[in-house]
Amino acid sequence: MSAVVEKLLTQLDESRERLLMAIEPLPDLLLIKRGVVGKWSIADILVNLTVWEAELVTGLMKVERGQKPGRLLDALSDPKTYNQERYNENQNRDLDLIFNDLVKVRVELEEWLETFSEKQLTNKKQYSWLKGRALRDLIAQCSFENEQKYLPAIEDYVKAWEASMASNVIPLTAVSNVEESS
Repeated sequence: MSAVVEKLLTQLDESRERLLMAIEPLPDLLLIKRGVVGKWSIADILVNLTVWEAELVTGLMKVERGQKPGRLLDALSDPKTYNQERYNENQNRDLDLIFNDLVKVRVELEEWLETFSEKQLTNKKQYSWLKGRALRDLIAQCSFENEQKYLPAIEDYVKAWEASMASNVIPLTAVSNVEESS
């Protein structure tokens, strides 16, 4: 395994570990609560991370066959639209499915990385459609850099929740809408 692949795998692992450690203390109800980043919940963010990595895996499959990863490049040219379309498609997904896909797609990505040589990953002239960028930069952008973009907001959200729990303040998300029986 090349040093470039090893570095990418380390960066993927470190970023994912930071994400999972951050959200570990949260109850499921808070994972689906809107407003962590804009209107998105943590579950929405996890779906977004997964769809980008799935698109990347599909793109890497095309690259390996000598084809241009058109859909991935289209997504990168207008990420806001891509994100909104994937958000709309994935509303109300089951948390178990979200976490299963998050893990499954990451494993697939890690396996695909090992199929590329150091030259394929680092040569900025290897793929003309990357316009002077190395494939490893594209991989970083669609995976751990994307993940790291959301981490500060997630960590702040978790810290605020933990602080409210430590001060014995019941967060609004813990209040039930069920009326007491008389």
